[in-house]
This record gives sequence, structure tokens and C-alpha cells, in this order.
Amino acid sequence: MVARLSAAMACLMMFVAVATAAEENQPPKGFTALFDGKDLKGWKGGSTADPRKITPEQQAAWDKEIPQHWKVEDGQLVSDGHGPHLVTDKDYGDFELWVDWKLSPKGDSGIYLRDTPQVQLWDPTNEEAHQHGSDKGSGGLWNNEKADRWPSEVADKPIGEWNRMYVRMVGDKVTVVLNDKKVVDNVVLENFFDRSLPVFPKGTIQLQTHGSETRFKNVFVREIPADEAAKLLSDIGGGEEGFVPLLNGKDLSGWIGATKDYEMVDGAVQAKKGAGGNLLTDKEYDNFVVRMEFKLPPGGNNGLAIRSPGPEANPAFEAIELQVLDDSPEHYPDLQPYQTHGSAYGLAPAARGYLRPVGEWNYQETIVDGDQIEVHLNGHKILDTDLSEVTKEPVDHQPHPGARRAKGHFGFAGHGDPVAFRNVRIKELK
Repeated sequence: MVARLSAAMACLMMFVAVATAAEENQPPKGFTALFDGKDLKGWKGGSTADPRKITPEQQAAWDKEIPQHWKVEDGQLVSDGHGPHLVTDKDYGDFELWVDWKLSPKGDSGIYLRDTPQVQLWDPTNEEAHQHGSDKGSGGLWNNEKADRWPSEVADKPIGEWNRMYVRMVGDKVTVVLNDKKVVDNVVLENFFDRSLPVFPKGTIQLQTHGSETRFKNVFVREIPADEAAKLLSDIGGGEEGFVPLLNGKDLSGWIGATKDYEMVDGAVQAKKGAGGNLLTDKEYDNFVVRMEFKLPPGGNNGLAIRSPGPEANPAFEAIELQVLDDSPEHYPDLQPYQTHGSAYGLAPAARGYLRPVGEWNYQETIVDGDQIEVHLNGHKILDTDLSEVTKEPVDHQPHPGARRAKGHFGFAGHGDPVAFRNVRIKELK
């Protein structure tokens, strides 16, 4: 409750900071202006296109077309409602965004997050668009199919007046506050371009309009650092109640197995270079949630042992091993899908590409509940598998006799690389 209250107070304070800014387009402390009120520097053209497939020729054509449809007037970004989107030159991961916007009658616009549509902006009084949901108001994640797509209430100002919007994106979760009312509360933004994958870990912010004039000003962004993102994700996931730390920050009390091959460094446990082996909790667990942070060296390889029978067992086959791996192609060009980070080794491939850069701390939550295993990496669900199904015909064509063990030790399966783990805590599920 304390963490939630603090986050709410911080949000309120930031609203005040923006609202009382001395000048238009001047960012509050900690934020950067994406628009300086003078020109289109820092922006390029774009469209509703899969960012992975955009060609240089397409980009050049959109850039050339921008001046025909976007201009700066009275310190405002003005779109005529036609032509390309206005797209940031820079990609963003976890961030907070402030933007003021104003629509014309029957206006329809949106804000793309990490290249992905969209936070919907439109005229709630436009009866022609009520069939599409405009009467529900702006701020919703309109392109969602499974997750909630609608705002909780209509918070729009009358057409012709300025609206103030706050957007926070952490992992795949989006929060939207429109005119001081929270209309979207940590809702998953689905990957419009491939719904089998989480939304992109990084991407551009885009201003989209079509059909009528739309104006923007006070467009500010703040990138959320990894440590702060980890705390936010913990709070979003229900806080820390019930979690028990597995590391004391000093020694390996409470652990069995390869204790001589691991060491404590600055409060984190890591395998000694060239050493490794299985470091396991002395206690056994059946169903649980584990939260942790980990840091990979270049090419680093380790694993999470799930329900292991003991230190001498190979968790990849006699239990479950969830990969902890710098799976970048330069280090592992021939990696199989079931070997990438977060995968249940030999059984179920995880979505690839959601690790932070090598040398940075990643936040991961692993849920083990009966035959169900989920892995959430930096706020993205990269694995969601049912062991009762994937063990029928293992994708590596190898026997996995221990995969459906009901209980066992949790720990680390080292492979000689100094992969570091910190803030490791576990919550047993009833």
C-alpha cells in the first residue's frame, strides 16, 4: 500500500509541475521536450507500418511529405489530418509521456507507443464514429483484442479545448491519465503486428491524425531507468507481500550444492568465472513465484532450476531449466528457439529480444503453478506454457523424465560464466 500511495503522489506532483510550467513547451524537471515550439527537429515521417519491414525508400518518401501536412503555428504542432504520422527520431523503452492535444469536430487521432497503435484520441460527440466506440471517450488502447481496449470513463474536454494527457509505459503495461482522471490502469498493450509476441521492447512515439486538423503542444518524455522500472513492475504485480528473500547479501546460507563455485559480490550471487554447477535452495517448493534481477556478461549462460531433485541432477532433463542467456546472434548464431533466454530448455521456446543490453540489470518474474509456467522479462510475458502439453512431444526430441515433478529445489544452473543475480525472493502459492 505504501508503494502504491507513493506512486500516486508522485503522479500528482508531476501533474502540478507540468500545469504550472512557466512557459509553453518547457519541460518539467527530469523530462525532455520532444517539441521545442519552433520547428520539427527530432521528428520524421511514418505510418501504420510494421517497423521491422520499413525500407529506406519508404522512410525517405514519408520524410519528404511531412512539410505538406505538418507545421508549427503559435508554438503548436499542427496536422491537417492527412499524410504521414509524425514520428520521433529516437526509440523509447519504459517512459512517461506528457502531451496536450486539441481536436477539431469529428477529429480522430492517436498516439503510438513503441511504434504500436495506439492510445486513441477522438471526438466523443461524433455520432458517426459511435459504432467504433468514440462515445466511450479518448485514452483507450483501441487496437487491443484480448486486453481491455476502452477507457474507464469519458474524460475529454469539449471539442476545441485543450486536453492534457499523461501516459506511462512500463514493460507492456500502459497507464493513461486524461485531464486528471485515470482512464487506463496498467493495461497490456498488444502487439498489433504480431499478436503471438509481446509488444516491442523499444520503439518510437508517434502522433497520428486522420480526417481533420489536430494540434499538439507540451510534448515531454522521461525515460524510466531499469531500477525504477523493476520497482514499478513489482508494484503492478501486487507488491511484495508474501515474498521471502532467498539471499542475505553476505553468504550462501540456506543454499546447497556448488556453494564453492559461487560467490557474493556487492550483494549479488554469481558463478565464479570458469566454474558453475547447480546452486540450489535447501528448501523444496512446489508452486511459487520468483522475482529477481540478473545481469549477463557477453555470451553469459546460466539457468533457473525448477523443482530440481538435487545438486547432482541435470535440471534440463531431470527437472525444468529456464534459460538465463545472452542469446544475441553474435554469440550464439545457431541457437535453437528452445534455447533462447526464458525458454523451458528443450520443451518450450520463449519470445526473443526482450533482454536489456549486456551489462544492465534485467527484472524477471517466474510463475510456477502446477503444469503452468510463465516468464515475464522486464514486464513482457515471454513464456506461457503448459508442461502437460509440451512434454508429450519435446521439441528437442529428448526425454525429459523430470519435467513434471511436483516439487523440488529452486536455484541456479551455472555454466562457467559470471552471471549475477540479486534481489531474489520467492512467494509460495497456495
